[in-house]
Amino acid sequence: MSRTDRPQGEQPRRQAVLEALRASDNPLGITELAERLGIHPNTVRFHLDALVAQGLVDRRLEEPSGRGRPRTVHTPHPGMDRGGQRQYQLLAKILLGQLSTSPDAGAAAEAAGRNWGGYLIEHVAPSHQPGAAEATQRLSAMMSDLGFAPEPDGEEAERIRLRHCPFLELAEENSSTLCPLHLGLMQGALTEIRAPITATRLEPFAEPDACIVHLSRRRSPGQGTRSHQRNRST
Repeated sequence: MSRTDRPQGEQPRRQAVLEALRASDNPLGITELAERLGIHPNTVRFHLDALVAQGLVDRRLEEPSGRGRPRTVHTPHPGMDRGGQRQYQLLAKILLGQLSTSPDAGAAAEAAGRNWGGYLIEHVAPSHQPGAAEATQRLSAMMSDLGFAPEPDGEEAERIRLRHCPFLELAEENSSTLCPLHLGLMQGALTEIRAPITATRLEPFAEPDACIVHLSRRRSPGQGTRSHQRNRST
């Protein structure tokens, strides 16, 4: 059952259990909590189980001072409450806004993406150098993990469709910085695994339901010089 599927009365009551533990100077058992809150012990037990599972409450056995069995007591888990709202989209907007102040925002975003791409790609043996098909597969796996729903055109694809953007609303407003960042992610990943291909271009919203990534063979060092020398000799 998801958070939105739970009965509306559960969350306020669960919060009341947590607040009662926080207000107490001593660990509390189920019976004590039930008495303080005026609810049935089974209801308290249900909410405590959920709070323990969420990491908000710690449960332990307390040894009795005299004869008798140890009793189970509960204390709030130390640290800041991890419940409540998150504002990651606001944070992303702030960071994109700061990035856009660069003289060449697109190039700065692409460079930032390249730095992270090598970190995000799945690593194998350092001596292993993949072929084009394997590199495309590993790149697609990374983009799939990030939520882009990639769809390569064949095994040795020259294009990859990205059918989902996990930052869609931000991309619609900030494509000039966010899309180069995504391109940089792919370039950095392919460089990290020493792939024979690279991502040369990303077309935002090239199709009604997809962005298009263009791939090409990576030019080996000196390739352009050798071709130029051959042309001169002929």
